[in-house]
Amino acid sequence: MKTPVISFHAVKQVFSGRQVLHIDSLEIEQGAIIGLAGPNGSGKSTLLRLLAFLDAPTSGTIAFMGNETSNTPGPVHRQVTLLVQEPYLLKRTVHANVAYGLKVRKKSDMTTKVHNALTQVGLAPESFASRQWFELSGGEAQRVALAARLVLKPKVLLMDEPTASLDTQSATRIREAALKARTDNGTSLVVASHDLNWLDKVSDRIIYLDHGSIVERL
Repeated sequence: MKTPVISFHAVKQVFSGRQVLHIDSLEIEQGAIIGLAGPNGSGKSTLLRLLAFLDAPTSGTIAFMGNETSNTPGPVHRQVTLLVQEPYLLKRTVHANVAYGLKVRKKSDMTTKVHNALTQVGLAPESFASRQWFELSGGEAQRVALAARLVLKPKVLLMDEPTASLDTQSATRIREAALKARTDNGTSLVVASHDLNWLDKVSDRIIYLDHGSIVERL
């Protein structure tokens, strides 16, 4: 059996004396697509931040590939990435936004990799690569932000409400890009969404949260 890419053991998160998350056990399998569902305030975003190693739990342990890992910036943050609901784009061209992570990592052949990532999210490079960040619609900006993460071929991609307020075409493109990331690169995905129909189409299984705890796994 493969080692889970991320695993939780007895994890609790407390803010201002109030417990907002309590997960006894959770494993994200390599190459799995896990949906997160639940009402507002159920703990989905808190869980995603812990999965992204952006926050440290109040108690319990979180492991990456079998090794306990903290939120201190390190190698794990080059392999796990989070796409938030309203992603921030750098004030530069689409190409520069998608290429930024590659440039930081001193990767070669950036133009080809950027063009492939844009194509993966359904944005024609010849039309979009030279556009400025302010020339994009909400759906286009979301897809550019996704391309900027996919181009790095992360081991784990986390998405928080990726289709909120998007048109049907953009939502479909994001679903197709996510599935292709798993197929081509073995990327594990965890996706939080209120759109249960979309979530059902993209996920291998769905975890339901309520009041910070897992109440159902399907």
